Amino acid sequence: MTTTVPETAAGGPLPVADARTTTMHFFAALSGSRVRLAGVVALLVAAAVLGLVMPWALGRTVDIAIDGGGAAEVGRLAVIMTVATAAGAGLTGSGVAASAQLFETVLARLRERMLAAALRLPLSRVESAGTGDLVSRATDDVDVVSTAISQGVPALSTSLFTIAATIVGLAALDWRFLAVVVVVLPFHVLAVRRYVREAPRVYTAERAAMAKRAHEVLGAVRGLDSARAFGLTGRLLGGIERRSWEVVRWSMRARLVQNRFFALLNFAEFVGMATILGLGYLLVGNGALTVGAATAAMLFFLRLFGPIGDLLLVTDDLQSAAASLGRVVGVTVEGERFGSDDGAGGVSAPTPTPQERILDARDITFAYPGKPPVLEGVSLTIADGEHVALVGASGAGKTTLAAVLAGIHRPRHGDVRFAGAGLAELDESERARRVALVTQEVHVFAGTLADDLRMAAADATDGQVRDALRRVHAWGWVQLLPEGIETIVGAGGHDLSPLQVQQVALARLVLLDPALVILDEATADAGSAGAGVLEASAAAALEGRSALIVAHRLSQAATADRVVLMDHGAVVEEGSHDELLRRDGRYARLWAAWSRGRAGR
Repeated sequence: MTTTVPETAAGGPLPVADARTTTMHFFAALSGSRVRLAGVVALLVAAAVLGLVMPWALGRTVDIAIDGGGAAEVGRLAVIMTVATAAGAGLTGSGVAASAQLFETVLARLRERMLAAALRLPLSRVESAGTGDLVSRATDDVDVVSTAISQGVPALSTSLFTIAATIVGLAALDWRFLAVVVVVLPFHVLAVRRYVREAPRVYTAERAAMAKRAHEVLGAVRGLDSARAFGLTGRLLGGIERRSWEVVRWSMRARLVQNRFFALLNFAEFVGMATILGLGYLLVGNGALTVGAATAAMLFFLRLFGPIGDLLLVTDDLQSAAASLGRVVGVTVEGERFGSDDGAGGVSAPTPTPQERILDARDITFAYPGKPPVLEGVSLTIADGEHVALVGASGAGKTTLAAVLAGIHRPRHGDVRFAGAGLAELDESERARRVALVTQEVHVFAGTLADDLRMAAADATDGQVRDALRRVHAWGWVQLLPEGIETIVGAGGHDLSPLQVQQVALARLVLLDPALVILDEATADAGSAGAGVLEASAAAALEGRSALIVAHRLSQAATADRVVLMDHGAVVEEGSHDELLRRDGRYARLWAAWSRGRAGR
């Protein structure tokens, strides 16, 4: 049984999660922290209630002064205000710290899930979206959400509870003061509704513009040498400038939205104060309220200015954070889609295959988004312990086939199955551990050489690390390093030659101990002087394993158990080196041409 992936399934930019999906993921990350959340709420409610003591006591002081009360009563009120203010400040600080810690934990969980999802995405999916998109979500968008948590969550948490407690306090003074809520609320609702209607679109577009700018900058940095060689730096800078101005235009639109928002809020404050003054005048005049109570009511309302302003001010940050959080969750959703076993992929193992086969690929067809097929109807088997060399001209589809078999790309049509040699039906994580791909582009991680090698086997002992290096013939030069396997390599560390870097990758392979290895021209960068050494290293690393070798040199094909010749995305010849030479076909002619080239050197 084969599976088919629609051509458009993996194309286009990474999705942005809608509000409902984002909320679901947020509360899922909050699970397990409900007790902490209840504690935060309790602290902030208590702090908000204590915050009412000061304006109430000041209003009471006015009444005492009018009634000719004594200084002792005013002194008691002063003590009450001092204690309430100190206790409220302590509870507010504790609540803000606890809420920030709680929501930073939630963000960390969301970020970890996004990273895990990003690592599950096929390389073709990341490339179709643009690497700048993924990088900006993992950096810019996460920073925006983190800033909102550090600055917005404290204001949001304290403001909400303060506003609620103050409204209750106004009602306690006289229920008619609730009229101010009725008068002011429509202005706030209008301001927020307009803002919510306009801001998400603007902020999402601003984030997308930043992603395009990041993609442009990354492309310029990666291609800087070529750009300088061909005099293209001006064109690259022009592209960055256009993307940067696009960010500026969307940022200016965001500021205009924000300014209209705050203009309406300032008008609402004026209307509210006028309403409180009018009600206070009428109620005091009718003897329904004391001057001190009216004073307390005005102080209550003035106390709302800060929290309402803070709340609506952080609405700006929260809207931006919501847009960014939707982009972060969008990566998680996309990773879940590619990580699920919903039949939409082409790598599976639902049925048993012959025991001697470790890999069985049937009728593989693959195309990059918006382009014609690179592979069409390719079938390939690799037996337990067999070494298969994949040869062909540049553009024949060798590297693409290797990526499909390694699980990096998903075929549009066809099926890849792993079985035999102790490999049970593999899920995606198991395949990542048991099927290894080594290319000529090898990254050296910053840190000690031993830590770099333990990226493949975290529990490897120093002895196992040394044995792996010996096996790939690298121990000689490692012994000459300043600190041996504890020498710092990678960025800012000891420079390794291309040959040494590839030997490090092969030593990682030995420690990983996969059953199937795919070498995609992994010895191509060694140069003629180091080719023999690196091929010997590769042969030692592959001993006892099944292997698919994308051969850069036909000498590798000559020593393989079987040779597969590709041309224009299809297998055109297959057999052992000697068999193909006897057939006198394409491979024989390719071998003859390669042999003449070597003889002429």
